[in-house]
Amino acid sequence: MQFAHLADTHMGYRQYGLVERENDFFQVFEQAIDEIIRERPDFVIHSGDLFEYSRPPTRALLTAQKGILKLKEENIPIYAIAGNHDVVMRKNALPPQILYRDFGLKLISPNKPFYLEGDVFVGGAPYASKYHSKQLIERLQNIEKSSADYKKRILVLHQGIDRYIPYEYEIKIGDVPTSFNYCAFGHIHERVVDDFGSGKLAYPGSTEIWRSNELEGYKKNGKGFYLVDITGDMPEIENIDLKLPREFIKETILYSKLQDELSRIKQYIGSLQENPILMITVEGGNFNRSEVYETLNHALSDSCLAVRSNYKPTTIEDEDNRFEIGKETLDIKKMLEHCLKDFNNEKVNELATGLLKELSDSDLSSAESRVQTFYEDLYDH
Repeated sequence: MQFAHLADTHMGYRQYGLVERENDFFQVFEQAIDEIIRERPDFVIHSGDLFEYSRPPTRALLTAQKGILKLKEENIPIYAIAGNHDVVMRKNALPPQILYRDFGLKLISPNKPFYLEGDVFVGGAPYASKYHSKQLIERLQNIEKSSADYKKRILVLHQGIDRYIPYEYEIKIGDVPTSFNYCAFGHIHERVVDDFGSGKLAYPGSTEIWRSNELEGYKKNGKGFYLVDITGDMPEIENIDLKLPREFIKETILYSKLQDELSRIKQYIGSLQENPILMITVEGGNFNRSEVYETLNHALSDSCLAVRSNYKPTTIEDEDNRFEIGKETLDIKKMLEHCLKDFNNEKVNELATGLLKELSDSDLSSAESRVQTFYEDLYDH
């Protein structure tokens, strides 16, 4: 018996405020559905963060609906849990996945902690914060007891584990039951496969590049989902890679070679079918940040969807030239003013008004995502 395991599709995410990036996430999800149908698994597991927000935009809801209906038409059941981005942080609130119950999606929840797919036990729990880890561990113990009479058992969770993210985890590796044949996790955006207990523990990773720090892992391991065969004693896991709509390019160049490096980068970009996201760091030498910014954008903005620039000169100067690294203590307030001086005030206003609404609605996951996006924009600016 085979199943497809995917997670962290984050539909509705408008990365860098770009409609094109929102469309990329939709396109990759549609590609994943088509690949799943081509592979003809017996069922599908989605381990959380189907959407970027607990109140997804209309197109995200429709794209998910079309994909789930395609699976239903092919008689491929889909099981899903809510991730931290899907969860509305309010008592008795329902995740958006509940909308697709009549379209064939089987939502694993506290009220329905497991299903049977033939003779395969599929059980789990939605995302729980570190503050609710005790309740989650109790649920896992109950799920393990419920699975005891079944030969094939799958555990579905959307959690960070201390083994993989030691500073941001919600549960420890010792809290995860070891009796399951396959632990289908979501939340970590890198691909992970480990031997664990009686079987395997796996994160398929995100299906698109959600943060720029995922680029190295993507180049090494790709993006996509897993095709898992649990017929034998030990699950066999195959990577199914998806073709991302556009490239992320990350470059660090010396200021002394700026023009030569820009020519090289422009030549490569000219060979691409879609305008890429370029993350470029200029370092070394004493240079005026604003002048280099203008040079980069004049040379590259027409051929890139976005240019995310960062600067590491030998010295950092404000208007009074008083921030020489290594020669005197930096003033934090002035450093922040320096970093923000070219930042779009409209973005700051958008952050403030968005946070006010989301925190008023107790929508903490959306607020957290908004702050993360703002911080990345600030860092890469």
